[in-house]
Amino acid sequence: MTLSRRRLMIAGAAVPLAAPYLLRARPAVAQDDHGHGASAAAPFPLHRVFNLGDMQLTVLLAGGGQQENPHEIFGLNVDDATFEQVSQENFIPSDRTVGFMQPTLVTAGENRILFDTGMVAGGLVAAMQDGGLTPADVTHVVLTHMHPDHIGGLTDDAGAPTFPNAAYVAGRVEFDAWAAQNNEMFEAKVRPFEGAMTFVAEGDEVAPGITAMETFGHTPGHMAFMLASGDRSLLMTGDVVNHYVWSMQHPDWEVQYDMDKPAAAETRKRVLGMLATDRVPMMGYHMPAPGVGFVEAMGDGFRWVPATYQFM
Repeated sequence: MTLSRRRLMIAGAAVPLAAPYLLRARPAVAQDDHGHGASAAAPFPLHRVFNLGDMQLTVLLAGGGQQENPHEIFGLNVDDATFEQVSQENFIPSDRTVGFMQPTLVTAGENRILFDTGMVAGGLVAAMQDGGLTPADVTHVVLTHMHPDHIGGLTDDAGAPTFPNAAYVAGRVEFDAWAAQNNEMFEAKVRPFEGAMTFVAEGDEVAPGITAMETFGHTPGHMAFMLASGDRSLLMTGDVVNHYVWSMQHPDWEVQYDMDKPAAAETRKRVLGMLATDRVPMMGYHMPAPGVGFVEAMGDGFRWVPATYQFM
């Protein structure tokens, strides 16, 4: 894969966010003991297709879960009364939340580019099969960052690569940060692909129409990716924002899994501000399924506007 050093011509430099709070969650998408999805019982579709110019996005519901006590994760710097009030104002319970893991396969010309891989390979493969896809179809795997719920599907239960024909792409800063930690999951899931990995930084082109953005904060080298086709664009935000109310309406609220909380908050505000000003849609890995929508400025924060038929 050839990379070019094209600069991303959008408002301001952006910088990252969000986390694996589903590690302790109860499944919201039916799975067996190995994390394989069961589409007949799942309360949400396992795949959804969106058109973006000449590109096609297939959002893959690789897993999800209901999490209790979300104030232990979101809004760490606000009191219980404030968290309760904001939750009630938005018609959501304050004692539980539902999260989603949504890798996305982007078809662009002959390339089929997968963004992130879920917690385990089984859930992702089941969602792909539901959409008539196989792991062998994937030409590139792009990692927004290296938390477990994004890298877990790189290999199967036996440690074999899930995507036999893929090249791998990640941010250099992110890779180096995890490589220095002697992290067990990184060593098992990511390190084996180091020799086949292309490292990107701000402005690098992954493939025609797909450009990297540095969005540091959630993790040391978190990356987002701007898709552009014709006059249409969309930002793959990864974990820049993890909840459509608690993180989006209140971007200054601290999130437990943000590794650099002040930087993550600044990244949220910068990226969401750009999306709102430029009216660019986003795909959020943990947003309510299927994760595609728009951002509207609202006071000191932002409002999530789910996509309806704009991408048909």
